Amino acid sequence: MEPSAHEPLIRRMSSSYQTFPENTGKRINREYLQSLHNKRLYLAVFAAVLGNFSFGFALVYPSPVIPALEAHPSPALRLDQNTASWFGSVFMLGAAAGGLSTMLLNDRLGRKLSIMFSALPSSVGYALMAGAQGIGMLLIGRVLTGYAGGVTSASIPVYISEISHPGVRGTLGACPQMMAVLGSLFLYALGLVLDWRWLAVAGEVPVLTMSFLLCFMPNSPRFLLSQGKEDEALESLCWLRGKDMDYTQEYEQIKDSVRKQSRRVSCAEIKDPFLYKPILIAGGMRFLQQLSGVTCILVYLQSIFKKTSVILKPEYDAALVGLVRLVSVAIAAVSMDKAGRKILLFVSAGVMLVSNLTMGLYIHFVPASQNGTIANKTLVTSANPFAEPTNYITLIPLLATMFFIMGYAMGWGPITWLLMSEILPLKARGVASGLCVVVSWLTAFALTQSFLLAVNTFGLEVPFLFFTVICAGNILFTGCCVPETKGRSLEQIEAFFRTGRRSFMR
Repeated sequence: MEPSAHEPLIRRMSSSYQTFPENTGKRINREYLQSLHNKRLYLAVFAAVLGNFSFGFALVYPSPVIPALEAHPSPALRLDQNTASWFGSVFMLGAAAGGLSTMLLNDRLGRKLSIMFSALPSSVGYALMAGAQGIGMLLIGRVLTGYAGGVTSASIPVYISEISHPGVRGTLGACPQMMAVLGSLFLYALGLVLDWRWLAVAGEVPVLTMSFLLCFMPNSPRFLLSQGKEDEALESLCWLRGKDMDYTQEYEQIKDSVRKQSRRVSCAEIKDPFLYKPILIAGGMRFLQQLSGVTCILVYLQSIFKKTSVILKPEYDAALVGLVRLVSVAIAAVSMDKAGRKILLFVSAGVMLVSNLTMGLYIHFVPASQNGTIANKTLVTSANPFAEPTNYITLIPLLATMFFIMGYAMGWGPITWLLMSEILPLKARGVASGLCVVVSWLTAFALTQSFLLAVNTFGLEVPFLFFTVICAGNILFTGCCVPETKGRSLEQIEAFFRTGRRSFMR
């Protein structure tokens, strides 16, 4: 008889690294926990996650800029449907390239230098957009900032996990997602007072600040040990934990872990379910996450609100949605270890499903005279988008979007990244995580590129009804394929995939 899915994956708890801080903390003596008060660790994390802040800022840059460039007086900078689609989507192509290159950069330059390297394309990209004299400069700027975002999104979580104290690894691991959301909210807020050129100039500030601060931060001890630099690794750990702390045991555990990961995965091993099952699950989650429509909605947020003529101005609606997203991510960060991953994924997909369905039905059934739109016209239009709504029913698109973002940010946003780091096999984690990032951003590119075309051809309701179907698929995928990792060590999770239990994949 097979064990229940709610029972521990294996009965005996491993004495090595645990996934969750409360389990690990029980094994760490009180004196060693005093190293948690070493502020240098938090300074290093803050310096790194400024890259995520810049990534969130750059991702949603088109939201306030597309409406401004639609009506730009210069033909060289005026966006039509085709150029607006490329301006919104080409960022994802850059991000996919950045994720691929990080597989090499992380091993050659190290985590810290990879993050610092991202500042170069990011700074050049923002400068090109700030001084753009034509659409070509805008598109190149988007590609470069996207490439930088792909590098940071793949490098920063690794850097943080490798420098963090076991007692705070879970909390600090939520910081990249939090800062990306904060960067998006900051962009929406600045969009209320700055034009599109000055928004690009403002994007330079976190990038340059990140580069300056990281100059004084150490490389991760794990990377230094992998390069055979034991003395530098010990100095790095001393800096991060405090020179008065006894970090010998942690240092030896890191050495042992690096030694075990030194052997590369062979082609024959890829056929082992222990390797391909978690890789397929992680890749499937990244694929479905993007197909749910989150990137399209974030990138074209103001244009969507303009078409549905919400009772507030589109720029204020976007800022409200950004604030809801930030609060929701904070809630998820403190609840995912208590409620469990799967229950949050179920709730998240359910909320997104209802929200997308509500949005699609609203657009389809509410007369154009009430929602201020012209049926089946493109989002990118020169028609007057500022018709004053006279009916409070136009609050429905705003509320539906807010609930969609809340649902996403509480489950399928942060937990997808967390599960990817938990279920991927240790010795294949670098390559596998890079592949998952590429799958994610290529899917986002294809969807964002085709979104405006679909709206122009079929109407705005069709994409939202498509997202509704995908969210239903997310629920089925969670129930059939995703394991519950709450309270289980990385070793337990690996052992779970090694057993080949039918209950897992049925």
